[in-house]
Amino acid sequence: MSNFEYLMELNTLSGRTFNDLNQYPVFPWVLADYTSPSLNLADPASYRDLSKPVGALTDDRLAQVIERYEQMEAEADMPRFHYGSHYSSAGAVLFWLLRLEPYTSYSIELQSGRFDHADRLFASLEEAWHSCTTSLADVKELVPEFFYLPDFLRNDGGFELGVRQDHKRVGDVVLPMWARSADDFIAQHRRALESEHVSSHLHLWVDLIFGAKQQGQAAQEAHNVFFYLTYEGAVDLESVA
Repeated sequence: MSNFEYLMELNTLSGRTFNDLNQYPVFPWVLADYTSPSLNLADPASYRDLSKPVGALTDDRLAQVIERYEQMEAEADMPRFHYGSHYSSAGAVLFWLLRLEPYTSYSIELQSGRFDHADRLFASLEEAWHSCTTSLADVKELVPEFFYLPDFLRNDGGFELGVRQDHKRVGDVVLPMWARSADDFIAQHRRALESEHVSSHLHLWVDLIFGAKQQGQAAQEAHNVFFYLTYEGAVDLESVA
């Protein structure tokens, strides 16, 4: 079984499905190199540390996360958390798949009939990685399409996505230097997912998302505690009138 098939099976067994944007399948960032002219999959430095959640990948942001967590007062109705956002959400799915229908239409509907501001759209893989490793509000992981579907990286529909403050028009996603095309990016990214390095470390990420480090003391020690309403059972749905 490939790593891709294994992750899809885990997502399915956990109740995640392509039919629900709020429970969409979640996949990990596996690479950390989006700037080199060529990608060396034999170099461990090319990969993201799968033992840590996205929010804890850099020392500077981790220090901020820990400081905020320790300064919070634990309350009965508002438990402490490291991250106020989440690694997977409907908004994150629409961010990644903006150029692909029906997600394009859903994105427009979410923004009351227009695309979001161009500066907030998914425009570059390097910029997206930088945001996910520096911003306290951005801790999203990836979706399965990153490993098999180049179409979502191209603006084949010719959608008018606007012009950013740096005067650059948003069109196709800007790829890393090591990717010759969207197809080439997907091929190399899939090879990274199936690499020996990822195969030997993937279980560490699974612990964070599907396993023992989701909640409780283990989650606290792994700096993997999210806003309490993102956990199953936080709200008694049967009592909602």
